[in-house]
Amino acid sequence: MITKVPDIPVRSHPLGHVDDYLEIGQKAGASDVHLAVNAQPIWRLHGTLEPIWPDAPPLTGEQTAALAESFVPDVYKTELNTRGDSDFAYANEFARYRTSVVRQRLGIEIVFRVINANVRTMDELGLPEHLKLLTRYQNGLILATGSVGTGKSTTLAAMIEQINMERHDHIITLEDPIEYIITSKNCHVSQREVFTHTESFASALRASLREDPDVIMVGEMRDLETISLAITASETGHLVLATLHTSNASRTLDRLLDVFPSYQQEQIRVMVSESLRGVISHQLIPKKDGTGRILALEILTNTPAVANVIREAKTYMLPGIIQTGKKQGMRLMDDTLTDLYDRGLISAEEAYARADQKQAMRRHLKI
Repeated sequence: MITKVPDIPVRSHPLGHVDDYLEIGQKAGASDVHLAVNAQPIWRLHGTLEPIWPDAPPLTGEQTAALAESFVPDVYKTELNTRGDSDFAYANEFARYRTSVVRQRLGIEIVFRVINANVRTMDELGLPEHLKLLTRYQNGLILATGSVGTGKSTTLAAMIEQINMERHDHIITLEDPIEYIITSKNCHVSQREVFTHTESFASALRASLREDPDVIMVGEMRDLETISLAITASETGHLVLATLHTSNASRTLDRLLDVFPSYQQEQIRVMVSESLRGVISHQLIPKKDGTGRILALEILTNTPAVANVIREAKTYMLPGIIQTGKKQGMRLMDDTLTDLYDRGLISAEEAYARADQKQAMRRHLKI
């Protein structure tokens, strides 16, 4: 695959402020910008990490420290100096960024994840029409899963926007940091940032239950307390949307259940079997023509067969149920990969590398 590199504005390097690098990255369509000691300025373009300027000199420790000094708010400078790292949302006139500033062996390193300023709708993202049905539940648990940078937050923001347009409810989002700014439409939207407005996801989630919410979005379910509160909230009349760093539906449910002590697992399995509405697993795959990345999804929706498998701790049976549940909007990741390959959108190498069932994929690809 040959990556098509956009024209880069000619600038003298090094640049004086992080905004100068971010403007270039934003215009080129990069997803991330890295400014590190003894390294050239780097971006992640269409999933590939590469220098912005192939012949640029590496940044020095003094230069990255000066760049950090020029934009890190004082409250986060204190955190950086005492703890050695700080994560926060940064905004300029071009976009918003999920920002990580860390102190490492050679000095200060800065990484920006570019956040699209506009919340795109489910239609604009090309998400399956069936997923809109999940946003119409009055209660239950919807999970968006995948590794870092695969579009989980974008999908959840689009689903929240769908609710925002269709319903008249109170939506609370709990994030670290706040990524998409969601403007209230038919719903009243409250957005809270962990460590800025609250000390943890768990404490924010506990407090949100006293704020008359209808819909709660949890940016990340990191620990037992947060997961337990989210499941409880989904059972008590709230629609809860959350993310997990798992690769497919069966691993998601295993992760969700295995975090609990063994003596609680039977009870939790019953609760999840009743409250789960769907699992949407994400991968972002480089396009074959090098013009960007394309979203691949695995979708599980709860049916009596799925609920029974969860109750009986037989999640290994889920792929078979998903494969036969296409009328309910379900699809396996391998089936999505096969479809994208057959349509000429991704290469055989990408389809094979990302497949769960390697032998079956090899037969389909005839390699």
